[in-house]
Amino acid sequence: MSDRILGVLGGMGPLASAEFMRRLTLLTPAARDQDHIPAILVSDPRVPDRTEARLHGGEDPLPALLRGIRVLEAAGCGAIAIPCNTAHGWFEGMGAATPLPILHIVDAAEVDLLRQGVRPGRIGLMGTAATLAMRLYQERLEARGWECLVPTPEEMASHVSPAIAQVKANDVAGAYAPLAEIAGRLMARGAHAVVLGCTEIPLGVDAGPTLPFPVTDTIAALARAAIGWARG
Repeated sequence: MSDRILGVLGGMGPLASAEFMRRLTLLTPAARDQDHIPAILVSDPRVPDRTEARLHGGEDPLPALLRGIRVLEAAGCGAIAIPCNTAHGWFEGMGAATPLPILHIVDAAEVDLLRQGVRPGRIGLMGTAATLAMRLYQERLEARGWECLVPTPEEMASHVSPAIAQVKANDVAGAYAPLAEIAGRLMARGAHAVVLGCTEIPLGVDAGPTLPFPVTDTIAALARAAIGWARG
């Protein structure tokens, strides 16, 4: 397909990064090995916790993120995908430190909404507490006509944040019910679709019955964006 090498800055968390590589492979139109996209994954779970850093003054993850970017640069990658929504809170710092283009996961999510026929309007947004607090989606999408409905602080504390932690602890099946519950509540509040704006959330949602409304899986959305980049 392409001689372009995709760099994947991962490990946040490791399962989400592995799932990104699987989706990249499954979504690529290919009939043989050579039709697939050359990709190099740096899966470094030692990157300091992004939510802890942003909300509670924890260790800054940027130096570790830049360390991974240096590995991808040295390997000859032509662009970088980061299958972690919250890490995009450091997007500007990463972008200023590398000449390589970084595919933005929020832009990929918007393209996926449009691909599904969802037009700018009211959407539900689920993510980590830090992603929501940083308004990564709200600020980028609201200027383009989208309105983001988010879970209440109580719903975050009782359902979403514990479910994300369950996925990180490899209890994927246990995360399904609380995530499906909140997604349904967002739809009941008037959303036309729900963005799964944390790369752990699609893993939990995929562990149970398909939700009966449009959802944007940001792992798959980013994989499609990477395929588009590789195809030029």
